[in-house]
Amino acid sequence: MARQSHTLLLVEDNPDDVFIMRYALEKAGLDLPLFVAEDGQDAVDYIEGTGRYSDRAQFPLPTVIFLDLKLPRLDGFEFLAWLRQQPGFDQIEVIILTSSGEDRDQKRARELGVRHYLVKPPRAEMLRRTLDPLLQERFNPA
Repeated sequence: MARQSHTLLLVEDNPDDVFIMRYALEKAGLDLPLFVAEDGQDAVDYIEGTGRYSDRAQFPLPTVIFLDLKLPRLDGFEFLAWLRQQPGFDQIEVIILTSSGEDRDQKRARELGVRHYLVKPPRAEMLRRTLDPLLQERFNPA
């Protein structure tokens, strides 16, 4: 399973949040491929390379997944639990990016191997400032 370096998958059903993520990447000066899955089932299809995602050259495996928790069809926790059970995908880093700041959600995410849990701030610029150090650390090393 070839993985293009620094490919991002954003699992997000809110078009405004997708726009904000693209804005944050642009403002951070990072020209990285960003693919979007609109819900957890769409993310499963992407990772498995099935359906419209069957061309792995066009839809490479991500190095990082930004995952919302509150999603239709298959929620973020269900997707994350599925991902952790799949052989060969354990090296994909998952960063939770959600509106839920609840302790129980953070605890559950950590139990599923998530190291970074970010609560979405209310404004685009605030999100950019939150994401910038994380993005720079991973994709623009000094």
